[in-house]
Parts: sequence; structure tokens; C-alpha cells
Amino acid sequence: MDKTVELMLKDIFLGEDSQREFKENVNNIDSLAAEMAAMANLDGGVIYIGVSDTGALNGLSKDDVKRINQLISNAASQHIRSPLTVVTKNIGLDNGRLIIILKIAKGIDKPYFDKNGVIWLKCGADKRRINSKEELRRLFQMSEQLYADEMATKAGIDKLDKLRFRDFLREKHKIDYPDTKKEQLLLLQNMNLVTETGFLNLAGLLLFGEQPEFIKPQFVIKAICYPGNEIDPDRFLDSEDYAGVLKEIFMGAMGFIRRNLHKIQGNNGVNSPGFSEIPEVVFEELLVNAIAHRDYLVSAPIRIFIYDNRIEIISPGHLPNNLTVEKILAGNCNIRNPILVSYIAKGILPYRGLGSGIKRALKEWEDIEFIDDREGCLFTVSLKRKVLKVSEKASEKASEKTSEKILQLIEVKSSITIAELSVKIGVSTRSIERNIDRLQRENRLKRVGPDKGGHWEVKGIIEN
Repeated sequence: MDKTVELMLKDIFLGEDSQREFKENVNNIDSLAAEMAAMANLDGGVIYIGVSDTGALNGLSKDDVKRINQLISNAASQHIRSPLTVVTKNIGLDNGRLIIILKIAKGIDKPYFDKNGVIWLKCGADKRRINSKEELRRLFQMSEQLYADEMATKAGIDKLDKLRFRDFLREKHKIDYPDTKKEQLLLLQNMNLVTETGFLNLAGLLLFGEQPEFIKPQFVIKAICYPGNEIDPDRFLDSEDYAGVLKEIFMGAMGFIRRNLHKIQGNNGVNSPGFSEIPEVVFEELLVNAIAHRDYLVSAPIRIFIYDNRIEIISPGHLPNNLTVEKILAGNCNIRNPILVSYIAKGILPYRGLGSGIKRALKEWEDIEFIDDREGCLFTVSLKRKVLKVSEKASEKASEKTSEKILQLIEVKSSITIAELSVKIGVSTRSIERNIDRLQRENRLKRVGPDKGGHWEVKGIIEN
């Protein structure tokens, strides 16, 4: 069997998808043009003409091949804007009929319209119209004609945190912030932080804005620590939202992770602070990666979920363009937010080189899984936690001792706060919350009234 035919049969056997289309015949030039534009707007593809939807090779007559090749030429040059360059190949079958292989390359001048001005995009084996500004922006983003971090916000330069920006200018550029508004605007525009219309772009707002969460409340980090290994809708051990400029949300998220990780003493004495169960540099690299490369066209926060067996960092937006997990593990990188990345590289956040962060994290901690969810438009990094070798009996005894101290202190002062209990007993607030939760489930402790203004009620007898 001819090698080309063999490859064609193997490809057809796989069935239709976003890069492979079957057509038994072609008579409608507008429908063909829409299909070609949809493929060019994504990653390109192949249309097999003379093949049924089921993959049967019915073939075409020589007259049909001549007519269809002319249709292809007219569709590519006259029914698509901008014109497409395509490649066709005729494959002969044993019965004398022919198959046309029509190859459409990934477009270099996206987006492509049909003659009626409609933009088509492949969606699985089908195609669909782009009907919203959000989808159009994403298409421009995919073709690197639009970057979310350069888009204008509703914040004028008066929303700039002048003290923060002045410190940055003095430290990194050895210059002062100008006094006049005209000079300020020109400087900010030259630094790619303000649009031509005089508004802070997204990068300017997130890097140096004054309370950027008031303008873009979705670009924050939400962190939750759950008991167990799954999301619990009713119970959590720790929870906090981090807003502000990128440096502030990064520092806040790092603090949350630190306080919810185990500390390992190793060979150190019992009075030493110990070291983190997972090296901090791992989280530095992964958080910087999430902040710098998330999709800011998706109106959603970065989320951190801490479970007993793993820690997840979930970023809005799947990997851009043709980037895959395998490619990022090899050190490849596709910059989705070039302005943000350029400023992060100047020391706004810990930065050690483009494309090297994930490799560095894996070097420090091998148990990391990367999940690119293209359907859900999410990218998840999951770090497996190691089970600490601590005696269950000793752990239970320590917990019971803490619980008894909590009850005794509440007997003395029923309005005592969790923070006060933490200081008096000498354990973390997380430990206090965990013990209080257990005491309530055991019906030994009851909360009366709201968190603020209420009090605790001890049920049962306390033994001294």
C-alpha cells in the first residue's frame, strides 16, 4: 500500500475532531469557506473530501475533483478575509475514485472572517460563530494581537499609589516621580503602564494601583484550608482572601501557606522553629507563575486549596496556544502578560528566569502534578504532601491536653477569643479552631450568640 494512503487511512480511522473534518462532497462554497476559516482561527487542520461522516472512503469522480479544487481556490482567495494559503493533494483509490486532502495551516493573520463578516471557530468536530466581545478578545489574545495586561481600566492616574511607584522609580531607575501631571502621564505611558487615553492599563493597576480590588475585584487570591482530602461545604480550618497589588497578594498567600504547613524538627531540638514540610521556594516559584501567567481575560480569582494529602494552586485559564504540560516541563514558556512579566523580572516578585520556575520547583519537590483543563479553562498545580511519622497516640494525647486547657480558660472567661486562647496555650489559631470543632461535635462546648458579642458555654465537668 502506498505510504501516503496508509497515513491517510490511519488518520481517518481516528475520526473527526477540531483538526480533522470529513466531507462526502462539496457544493456550497460559503459553507466550505466557513469551515476553512474556523480551522485557520484555531490550530489549522485537514479536510478529507470524498469521505463520509462515518469514515467510509466513497471517493469522488475526476469531474468532481476538478470542480471542488476550483471551489477551494475561490473560497480561500475570495470568500475569506484575509485570504488563506491552502494545500491540496489528490489520492487515488483502488476503484478509480479520488480523495482530496485539503490542508489548512494555523492562521498567521487572525481572526479570519467569511465574506459576510462572521468569525468562525472550531468547537470539537463542529464550528460555531464568535458572538461576544470576550470571545473575540480571546481570539486576538491567541494570535498575540492583544494582551490582557495592556487593556485600559476605569482608573485614572490619580488612582496610582504614588508612594509605592516613587519608591520603585528611585530603586530601579534612579529617578524621581515628576511633579506635573503632563510629565507624569508621559512617563507612565513610556513605561507601558497607562493607555493613550490616560487610564491605567491592567498592568499599571495591578502593579502600582491604590486598592486595585475596588476596580478589579476578581483578580485576588482566595485561600482555604480544609480538613480531610476533599472540599467540605460546611467546614474549613482556615480561610482568607488576599487583595491589593500583586506584591501584597503574593505575600499574603505565602503567609497563608506557611501557617498551614507542617513544621518538621528533623535533628533539631524541640525549641527550634523547624523547617517547612515542603520547601518555601517551591511555592514562591508556583505562585509567581500563577500570578504572572494566569489569564486575566477570565474574571475569576486564583484559588489555593490546602488538604491533608495535597495542596492545589488553581489559575484561571488553560495553557495558551500550543503550549502543553510536556512543553512547560521542558522549560518552554509562552508569555501571556508581557508587561506584568517585565516588571516582575525587575524585582516586584521573586523571579529567577523565564521558563525555569517549574523546573526549579520540581527539583526541590518531585511530587507535583500539572493539570491543563482546556474545557474548564483552568490550570491546576497539585503538590502531594508527605505523611508525617508522628505517633497517633502522642498526637491524640496532645490534642486532648489542648482541649482541656481550652475548656478551663473558657470557664474563667466565657467571652475569650480564639486569638487569646492561642496566645495563652501557645499553639496556633488553626489548632485552637480544630480542637473547638471537635469539642462542639462531642457536645462538650457550645457557642451562644454571634462570633462578635457572643460567648462560649462549657457542657460537662472539667477535671483539674
